[in-house]
Parts: sequence; C-alpha cells; structure tokens
Amino acid sequence: MRKATVFLGGGRITGAMAAGLRLAGYEREIVVYDRNPGKLRALRRESRVEVARDLKSAVARADLLIIAVRPASVAELLDEVDGCGVGLGLGLCVSLAAGIPLAKLRAKLGPPVKWVRAMPSPVCRIGRGLTALSFDRGVDKRERAQVGAFFKLVGNVLQIPERQFDAFTAAYSSSHGYHALATLAKAAQEAGLDRLAAQTAAAHALSDGIGYWRESGRPLAELLHEAITPGGIAAATMTAMDKSGYARVVARGIRAGVEQARKNARR
Repeated sequence: MRKATVFLGGGRITGAMAAGLRLAGYEREIVVYDRNPGKLRALRRESRVEVARDLKSAVARADLLIIAVRPASVAELLDEVDGCGVGLGLGLCVSLAAGIPLAKLRAKLGPPVKWVRAMPSPVCRIGRGLTALSFDRGVDKRERAQVGAFFKLVGNVLQIPERQFDAFTAAYSSSHGYHALATLAKAAQEAGLDRLAAQTAAAHALSDGIGYWRESGRPLAELLHEAITPGGIAAATMTAMDKSGYARVVARGIRAGVEQARKNARR
C-alpha cells in the first residue's frame, strides 16, 4: 500500500492546501477523508485528490496525517482514529485546529504519534500563504525539517512557541486585509468615489504599500514618516482615525480572537 499525505476533513483549509500543493508541483498522492461526498467531489475535481472509502483506510495510508476538522470535532475524530488500530507510518500528526493545545492532542493520541500544530492561511491556495508551526517534544530535527519543507511549498513558514499560537491565530488571518479593504473602500465611496475607484484606491493603500515595506526592508516608522506630510491629507486622516480609537478597536479584536482560541481549548 502506497503511503500518502492524508487529510482528515475536506473543508476550506484542506481545499486551499491541496490546491496550493498542486500549484507547487506536489506530485505525491493526497488522500482525503470526509463524511460529506459533495466536498470530496469538489476536491477531486480541483486538486486530483484520492478519496478514502473510510477512516481506517485513510489512516492506514498516512505517513503524514493532517487533522483538518473544526476544533469542536477534534476529540471525537481522534477517538475514532485511536479505535482504528492502524499504525501511523512515521508517526507524524499535524493538527490545524485553532486553539487545541498539544497536551490535549497528545492525551487523545499519544506515542508513537508525534504531534505538530500548524496554522496555515487560506492564501496558501495561490502559494503565498503563511503557516505557523509548533512542535511537540520528541519531534526530531529531521521530522521538523520534513514538516517545514511541506508547508513551505505553499508559502512562508514561521516556527513559534506554542504559547504564542493563539495570538498568532488572531493576528495573521487574511480576514484582516479583506475587512480593512471593504471598510476603507466603503468610506471612500461615501466620500465621493465610485465603487471601482474606491476599491482600487483602498487596495493600493493596503497591498502595494505593504508590498513596498516587504521588499524595501525599511522600518515601518520610516515609511510612515515618508508617507505622512505634516499638515497634509494623510496626516489629517491618520490623526482622525487614531483619535477615534483605531488602535484600541484593533487591540480589542485581537483579544477577542485569543479568547475564542482559549474557549476552543477548554472544549
């Protein structure tokens, strides 16, 4: 039986990962198990995944097993995996479930399984994702390199301590960019721009400005100084936003995201 990369769960992040992997030229077999046949048909069409007939056969194929279900479903799924009585190849399991700590994963499915937490972005669909990784004790250097190389196929990889995972999850989401784009474009329309011009202007402000920061390597403070002329329009705009509590609102949102991750961990 040929070993494969196996996803348990065929939802949005599995779809994004599979598409990004194929875009990167990943030719290894990708096997997906999910109870929803519609999701599996869509994945098979888009990314040439192989559909597992049942959980036991999926687990038996895995040398890298990726748990890609919602946090509330993780415990039940791992109980089912444990009940399969099938060896896990190299023993590497990667959880994509937000907020579920390594200790809980290990308690459900312990040695010889070795656990990794990963938090990939849906932008991995186009190969420009960002994935945070945190490794459980016992994951050796070779295995860390293996997992890191796998996620690097779909974007950048950042290894962080597990204690930072909840804050990373709340801060890194591409939803911040989409939300900011929608909000800025709406405000520009209300100020008089048509819809297309408003979205174009807002996208430039966010995407191209941040792209310049990435490519130039210049400090943010320096770029802010360059972009904001004292007494100018940008200065008036930024000052009004700050006085209205912009920083406070963002901080409140991040705290709410972290608290939700902690709620997931208590389930």
